[in-house]
Amino acid sequence: MPFDYVIDPQAIEQESFRQIRALTDLSRFDQYQQQVVMRIVHSLGLPHLSEQVHFSQNACTAGMQALAHNADILCDVEMVKQGITKRMIQKNPLCFLNDERTQSLAKQHAQTRSMAAVSLWQSQLKGSVVVIGNAPTALYRLLEILETGADKPALIIGMPVGFVGAAESKQALWDNHTALGIECITLLGREGGSAVSAASCNALLRCNMGEYY
Repeated sequence: MPFDYVIDPQAIEQESFRQIRALTDLSRFDQYQQQVVMRIVHSLGLPHLSEQVHFSQNACTAGMQALAHNADILCDVEMVKQGITKRMIQKNPLCFLNDERTQSLAKQHAQTRSMAAVSLWQSQLKGSVVVIGNAPTALYRLLEILETGADKPALIIGMPVGFVGAAESKQALWDNHTALGIECITLLGREGGSAVSAASCNALLRCNMGEYY
């Protein structure tokens, strides 16, 4: 049962991004933004999502600078953490979802573990890169603590996926980022997820390393 398919990883990646550029409208994005958008499209296989990607004014440069200086990467779930390409970072991303303190806080306040985990971010939050790909409650809680004066991350990549609160939380991020004084990248609507949010962070890491498609 012989199959005719490409096995060279570089050839696969190059052809993938050739097709993405052919199928995706990237005209409104700058060089760095294009790399992020293409990684989003690549992760989900949906070229139309380029229309739903939004960047604050200095999102990419702020994120790239923070990552270049080994800023903490704070993740809402383990799948996001595992999706960050380890060869491009010098210290492991952080995720407190399974921390015993998180479980205790969640029970105490009758809230999701993802929401409770954000309470443990505060000592690492300043200048960090926050990557939220699963939990709308984590994104909402982050916005709440930022509004009350918590230290600001360098960048929020907010792309939770789902039907309850996902689209609304991302819209809240986009609608309030200027007032909160934060940089963000988001994918409006229901689409999102761990893979696409990690891929967005990886795109910025690749730009820092001079890897462009």
